[in-house]
Amino acid sequence: MFKLLKTLEKKDFFIYFFVVILIFGQVWLELKMPDYMSEITVLVQTEGSQMNEILKNGGYMIACALGSLVLAIITGFFVSMVSANFSMNIRKSLFDKVENLAMHEVKQFSTSSLITRTTNDITQIQMFIAMGLQLLIKAPITAVWAITKILNKGYEWTIATGVAIVLLFIVIGIVTSIVLPRFKKVQKLIDKLNGVTRENLTGIRVVRAFNAEVYQENKFEETNNNLTNLQLFNQKVFSVFQPVMYLTMHTLTLAIYFIGAYLIENAGLADKITLFGNMVVFSSYSMQVIMSFLMLAMIFMMMPRAQISANRINEVLDTDITIKDGAVCENKTNEIGTVEFKNVCFKYPDSDEYLLKNISFKANKGETVAFIGSTGSGKSTLINLIPRFYDTTEGEVLVDGINVKEYKTEFLNNKIGYVPQKAVMFNGTVRSNIAYGDNGKGKFSDSKVKEAIKIAQAKDFVEKMEGSYDAHMARGGTNVSGGQKQRLSIARAIARDPEIYIFDDTFSALDYKTDAILRKELNSYIKDSTKLIVAQRIGTIMNSDKIVVLDEGEIVGIGTHKELLQNCEVYKQIALSQLSEEELTS
Repeated sequence: MFKLLKTLEKKDFFIYFFVVILIFGQVWLELKMPDYMSEITVLVQTEGSQMNEILKNGGYMIACALGSLVLAIITGFFVSMVSANFSMNIRKSLFDKVENLAMHEVKQFSTSSLITRTTNDITQIQMFIAMGLQLLIKAPITAVWAITKILNKGYEWTIATGVAIVLLFIVIGIVTSIVLPRFKKVQKLIDKLNGVTRENLTGIRVVRAFNAEVYQENKFEETNNNLTNLQLFNQKVFSVFQPVMYLTMHTLTLAIYFIGAYLIENAGLADKITLFGNMVVFSSYSMQVIMSFLMLAMIFMMMPRAQISANRINEVLDTDITIKDGAVCENKTNEIGTVEFKNVCFKYPDSDEYLLKNISFKANKGETVAFIGSTGSGKSTLINLIPRFYDTTEGEVLVDGINVKEYKTEFLNNKIGYVPQKAVMFNGTVRSNIAYGDNGKGKFSDSKVKEAIKIAQAKDFVEKMEGSYDAHMARGGTNVSGGQKQRLSIARAIARDPEIYIFDDTFSALDYKTDAILRKELNSYIKDSTKLIVAQRIGTIMNSDKIVVLDEGEIVGIGTHKELLQNCEVYKQIALSQLSEEELTS
């Protein structure tokens, strides 16, 4: 918690210092009211007292109450401002951290958990700063100040108050020890509930297609009930606080008046009025002491959950970024558009087995290099090493003759036009999805966007959409088909005009006719760029300059289509499973 609080800005600490002063003033005004009440009590009991004296003290009480109210409002405003700014900065830091994490680091936290940490967990801390820190300052000041006010007023009353405070501490300790371990479970269950909800929404088509609505409802209900039952248990335990507090307060008040009645009865006539005034004052101040411990109880209710939320946020913020940014941000070699793998081996951080073994090849400028192999042979993993979604375990990946680890990430990404296996569309317009991100060359021109869409064979359906190039694009591209999304994804890469294109099984969602036309247009338009293609269709890669055949993470063949048919049995088997011998040799 305190680690996160250190991120508060200097002005926030200054504001909190000012808030402390306001709280001192607020407490002083609240604790002055019993003094005026004591004066009124004595005046009422004294013969010859003037009404204007009573009214004057009453006016002071009202002024103190109004002053305390004004200071409380001002304090609340400043504390809310500090807490809101704090949550904004932490949320930004958390988002930026996630943006910079490597793929395997992101997978340490589920998507639903990251959402919960960015929203619910930060809200818990914001509430603690807005209310908890304010109470944490006010409660001790009020308690200490009130106790100094009632010292020497009567040891009998002091003993009664001390007993009440000890009982409160015992109750607070028992409740906290019961509830604290369950707060962490609450946050994890919120993660799980978000995960189930997200899974249901993203897979809604499959759910309906398989009539699995009841199954999903039961799955959600189970998680929801677990969270509800745990929260109900926590609230039931916390519900003990209020009756115990009121019981203690009223019992203490009764004890004070009972003791006071006994003392007044046995006192001399001259001391009766003084004892009566002291009793009224002690009663008021003892309530202030009890209220202070009520405020502390609220802190004990808020702080454990805020602490757990802070720990969850720190887990993300403290995660070491394994893929470090390099320093190279300019072309330092004569090579342009080359990609070379030198004895590359790769295994996932949580795996003992290598997925890629001794991968070596080079793609020169303007070449089309294709990768083919059975499912799980490591094709997508191999090309994901180029933009550093993962780093090699052994060996080197060179772009333009320089190890990708030496590049500044932004500069490396500007060399690459990446088209993922699963097309991703963002909420916005067709234009904003094509002119997406920063390519290091300034803004995307309107003509460039239209040209990219035309080459990607998306012009026909885009111009038929309402709004054409400015047509609305739903989040995830749910208002267009899979093939249309894929073509727009290709257009996004073309608009960047990069040195190197990476197509990760991009053409599988396209029909054969569109695939053929699109590849023809691409070969004409980006003939000077290097093209790396992962594909399952032999027809897509037959005309590639170089085909790399992978089997169980190893290269079992490199060459042209004709060469591989003659000397690579794995490639030949894949080819014959799709086309006849006549089609392959024609």
